[in-house]
Amino acid sequence: MFSIDEIKNAHAKVKSGAEFPAYVQDLIKLGVASYTTYVSDGHTRYFGKENYCIQSEAKYPPMKLAKKTDKEKFRHSLKIHQEGETDYPTFCRDASAAGVEKWVTDLEKMTCTYFDLSGNKILVEKIPQS
Repeated sequence: MFSIDEIKNAHAKVKSGAEFPAYVQDLIKLGVASYTTYVSDGHTRYFGKENYCIQSEAKYPPMKLAKKTDKEKFRHSLKIHQEGETDYPTFCRDASAAGVEKWVTDLEKMTCTYFDLSGNKILVEKIPQS
Protein backbone atom coordinates (compact mmCIF):
# COMPACT_ATOMS: atom_id res chain seq x y z
CA MET A 1 0.00 0.00 0.00
CA PHE A 2 0.93 3.65 -0.29
CA SER A 3 2.49 5.85 2.38
CA ILE A 4 2.17 9.49 3.41
CA ASP A 5 5.75 10.06 2.20
CA GLU A 6 4.87 8.78 -1.29
CA ILE A 7 1.84 11.08 -1.36
CA LYS A 8 3.96 14.04 -0.16
CA ASN A 9 6.44 13.40 -2.99
CA ALA A 10 3.61 13.46 -5.54
CA HIS A 11 2.12 16.59 -3.99
CA ALA A 12 5.49 18.37 -4.01
CA LYS A 13 5.21 18.65 -7.80
CA VAL A 14 1.96 20.67 -7.51
CA LYS A 15 2.40 24.44 -7.47
CA SER A 16 -1.19 25.41 -8.39
CA GLY A 17 -4.51 23.91 -9.42
CA ALA A 18 -3.20 23.70 -12.98
CA GLU A 19 -1.08 20.67 -12.02
CA PHE A 20 -3.96 18.87 -10.28
CA PRO A 21 -4.75 16.37 -13.11
CA ALA A 22 -1.13 15.12 -13.14
CA TYR A 23 -1.19 14.82 -9.34
CA VAL A 24 -4.34 12.69 -9.55
CA GLN A 25 -2.63 10.35 -12.01
CA ASP A 26 0.32 9.99 -9.62
CA LEU A 27 -2.05 9.09 -6.77
CA ILE A 28 -3.83 6.50 -8.90
CA LYS A 29 -0.48 4.88 -9.69
CA LEU A 30 0.20 4.69 -5.93
CA GLY A 31 -3.13 2.91 -5.35
CA VAL A 32 -5.18 5.73 -3.84
CA ALA A 33 -8.90 5.22 -4.56
CA SER A 34 -10.19 8.38 -2.88
CA TYR A 35 -9.29 11.01 -0.34
CA THR A 36 -11.03 13.58 1.83
CA THR A 37 -9.36 16.90 2.61
CA TYR A 38 -10.59 19.01 5.53
CA VAL A 39 -10.27 22.76 5.04
CA SER A 40 -10.13 23.58 8.77
CA ASP A 41 -6.49 22.44 9.08
CA GLY A 42 -5.63 20.77 5.78
CA HIS A 43 -5.38 17.18 7.04
CA THR A 44 -6.37 14.51 4.55
CA ARG A 45 -7.59 10.93 4.85
CA TYR A 46 -6.48 8.68 1.95
CA PHE A 47 -8.30 5.46 1.11
CA GLY A 48 -7.11 2.44 -0.85
CA LYS A 49 -8.25 -1.11 -1.45
CA GLU A 50 -9.46 -3.42 1.31
CA ASN A 51 -10.41 -0.55 3.65
CA TYR A 52 -6.82 0.72 3.76
CA CYS A 53 -6.75 4.26 5.21
CA ILE A 54 -4.00 6.63 6.29
CA GLN A 55 -4.21 10.22 7.46
CA SER A 56 -1.83 13.12 7.00
CA GLU A 57 -1.04 15.63 9.70
CA ALA A 58 -2.54 19.12 9.69
CA LYS A 59 -0.91 21.32 7.07
CA TYR A 60 -1.57 24.64 8.81
CA PRO A 61 -3.01 26.03 12.08
CA PRO A 62 -6.79 25.62 12.42
CA MET A 63 -8.85 28.30 10.74
CA LYS A 64 -12.48 29.20 11.15
CA LEU A 65 -14.91 28.21 8.44
CA ALA A 66 -17.65 30.60 7.42
CA LYS A 67 -20.99 29.32 8.67
CA LYS A 68 -22.79 30.72 5.64
CA THR A 69 -21.91 29.11 2.31
CA ASP A 70 -21.18 31.40 -0.62
CA LYS A 71 -21.23 29.14 -3.68
CA GLU A 72 -20.41 31.87 -6.18
CA LYS A 73 -17.46 33.13 -4.17
CA PHE A 74 -16.17 29.56 -3.94
CA ARG A 75 -16.65 28.90 -7.67
CA HIS A 76 -14.61 32.00 -8.44
CA SER A 77 -11.85 30.99 -6.01
CA LEU A 78 -11.73 27.50 -7.51
CA LYS A 79 -11.64 28.82 -11.07
CA ILE A 80 -8.70 31.16 -10.46
CA HIS A 81 -6.87 28.45 -8.51
CA GLN A 82 -7.31 25.99 -11.37
CA GLU A 83 -5.95 28.60 -13.76
CA GLY A 84 -2.78 28.82 -11.65
CA GLU A 85 -3.48 32.29 -10.21
CA THR A 86 -3.41 31.20 -6.54
CA ASP A 87 -1.33 28.79 -4.50
CA TYR A 88 -2.77 26.03 -2.31
CA PRO A 89 -2.74 27.96 1.00
CA THR A 90 -4.61 30.84 -0.64
CA PHE A 91 -7.16 28.44 -2.11
CA CYS A 92 -7.74 26.87 1.33
CA ARG A 93 -8.24 30.31 2.94
CA ASP A 94 -10.67 31.24 0.16
CA ALA A 95 -12.54 27.95 0.58
CA SER A 96 -12.88 28.50 4.36
CA ALA A 97 -14.18 32.04 3.78
CA ALA A 98 -16.78 30.61 1.37
CA GLY A 99 -17.98 28.02 3.90
CA VAL A 100 -16.38 24.88 2.42
CA GLU A 101 -15.76 22.23 5.08
CA LYS A 102 -14.11 19.54 2.94
CA TRP A 103 -13.76 17.99 -0.46
CA VAL A 104 -13.90 14.36 -1.44
CA THR A 105 -11.87 13.29 -4.45
CA ASP A 106 -13.00 10.00 -5.94
CA LEU A 107 -10.25 8.71 -8.23
CA GLU A 108 -12.40 5.88 -9.56
CA LYS A 109 -15.29 8.14 -10.63
CA MET A 110 -12.83 10.97 -11.38
CA THR A 111 -14.86 13.53 -9.44
CA CYS A 112 -14.14 16.10 -6.78
CA THR A 113 -17.11 17.01 -4.58
CA TYR A 114 -17.07 20.02 -2.26
CA PHE A 115 -19.24 20.09 0.89
CA ASP A 116 -20.37 22.73 3.36
CA LEU A 117 -20.56 22.37 7.15
CA SER A 118 -24.05 20.82 6.92
CA GLY A 119 -22.84 18.12 4.54
CA ASN A 120 -24.55 19.69 1.52
CA LYS A 121 -22.85 19.38 -1.84
CA ILE A 122 -21.67 22.75 -3.03
CA LEU A 123 -20.14 21.59 -6.31
CA VAL A 124 -19.28 18.34 -8.10
CA GLU A 125 -16.55 18.55 -10.73
CA LYS A 126 -15.21 16.03 -13.18
CA ILE A 127 -11.44 15.75 -12.88
CA PRO A 128 -9.83 16.55 -16.23
CA GLN A 129 -7.58 13.92 -17.75
CA SER A 130 -3.98 15.09 -17.96
